[in-house]
This record gives sequence, C-alpha cells and structure tokens, in this order.
Amino acid sequence: MNQKSHTAPPIALPFTISIIVISFAAIFVKWSAAPPTILAMYRMYIACFFLLPVIWMKRAEFKKITRKNWLLLVLSGVFLGLHFALWFSSLELTTVASSTIILALQPVVALAGVFLVYKERTTLSTILIIGIAFIGVVLVGWGDIGVGRDAIIGDLLSFLCVVAVVCYLLIGQNAVKTISHWVYSFTVFLFAGLSLTVYNVIAGVAFIGYPPREWGIFLLLAIFPTVAHLIYNWLLNYVDSTTISMSILGEPVGATVLAAILLGERVTVWQLIGGLLVLAGVFLFLMRQRKSIVGSK
Repeated sequence: MNQKSHTAPPIALPFTISIIVISFAAIFVKWSAAPPTILAMYRMYIACFFLLPVIWMKRAEFKKITRKNWLLLVLSGVFLGLHFALWFSSLELTTVASSTIILALQPVVALAGVFLVYKERTTLSTILIIGIAFIGVVLVGWGDIGVGRDAIIGDLLSFLCVVAVVCYLLIGQNAVKTISHWVYSFTVFLFAGLSLTVYNVIAGVAFIGYPPREWGIFLLLAIFPTVAHLIYNWLLNYVDSTTISMSILGEPVGATVLAAILLGERVTVWQLIGGLLVLAGVFLFLMRQRKSIVGSK
C-alpha cells in the first residue's frame, strides 16, 4: 500500500479537495444537536454503506486477513470510534479554532507514541520543536480560561481524541499490508460504528427520533470528511505519510475560517498566538521528518 508509483498523477488538486472537505467536519458537528456518540456512530455506518459496492468487488481480500490482524482491526476501530466521540464532544464545549488546532498535534503525539511503543530514539532539536507545539497548546488553553470551564474541558477532550487516533494508527498500520485501503477503511469504520453502538446501548442514548435536519447532517458528515480520508489513503500509493501529514496544517486554518463565516466564531489573541506556535511547531516537525526520510533513501 505504501509503495510509491513511478507515474504519480498530479496531487495538488486531490490535496486541496481533501483539505476543504475535511475542514467542514467541525462545522457539521457544530450544526448538529444530536449526542456526539450518535453523530459519530451514524457517520461510520453511512460511510460503510457508501463503500459497499467497492467492498463487494474486493471481498476476496477478506480471506487474506489473519486472526491476529482481525484483532488489530477491531482494536483499531474501537480507538477510531473513541477518537470521533471525544472530538465531537470537544466541539460541543469549545471553539472550532481551539479544537482543530489541538487536533493538529497528531504527528507530534504519534512520535511520542512510537517512542513509547517501539523505543525509537529522537534528537534534542526534535524535542525542542515538540516543546514549541505544546507551549502553543498551553496558550490556546490559557485563552480559553476566560471563556469558561467547559472550554478547558473541550480542549482536554480534543487532546485525548488525538491520543485515541494515534493509537488507532499505531495499532492498525500493520494490518494494512495485505489488504487494500478500501477494505481497511471499511473494516475499521464498521468496528468503530459497532463500538459506538455498544456504548450508546449501555448509556441509553436514543437511536431514533431525530429530525430530518439531523439526518442530513449525519449524511454530510459521512460523505465530506470520509472523502478526505479516502483521498489520503489513495495518495499513500504515490507519496509518503509525512507529506500527507502536512495537510493536517490546513484543517485548523480552513475550519477556523469557515467557523468565522458560518458560525460567527472569533479567535482571541491567545488562541491566535497559541495556534501559530502549534502550527509552526508541527510544520517544523514535519519538515524535519521529511528530511530524515529523504536522507535515508
């Protein structure tokens, strides 16, 4: 899956489309009045439904999945479901700017995860770059203190959702070597939906009774951001994961602009300073990772 093609197609347009559509995810969540776990559950199920025609054509690939990889896919799906539930809950409590800026920490947290799981060593300069990003997060949180206690909790949930998505990636990355990104995406989406279903049943969250407007949001949330994830998975055939991670920097910018236009949200001075530090730190981190990849070839 990660093997790059020698005849790579132009990637600027797919990247641009993916950044635009994924930036709408936070807006859709803000528009919805449904419980976050219901919103996340239906997003996963509807996305699976749209993938069914492709999955039917690739159904033979399921025979290649070993028992161990099935377990990895289940765990990966559970963490993906947790990621969406935490992030959607975050957006109910804090601004789009704060939540998506913290979300941009994903590659930085991923490095910490790799260090803890695989004991890979890192350099002092990388640690300093990571420090810059985390100082930015602290400043974003500091700016939200004046907004209220809920905003701080929302920032914390956003950070925890980053940890959850990193666990999803670390667990699932070994399970995609023998199957296509279509089968991988469908499988983890399905297990994410099932895990959220179990939670909603236990918590007594209503599955029905939502107005047509909410079902429209469920549909939009399943289509737009999922298109971005599928584009990213397809682009892995032509570029490395570090290049794709660069697009993470586009989401908080796009989402914040959309939130200002569609939701009337404003960015505070502390959020602006903290956000710039986060984006600068993540940018420097990704550029350093890119140099390491190029230098190892």
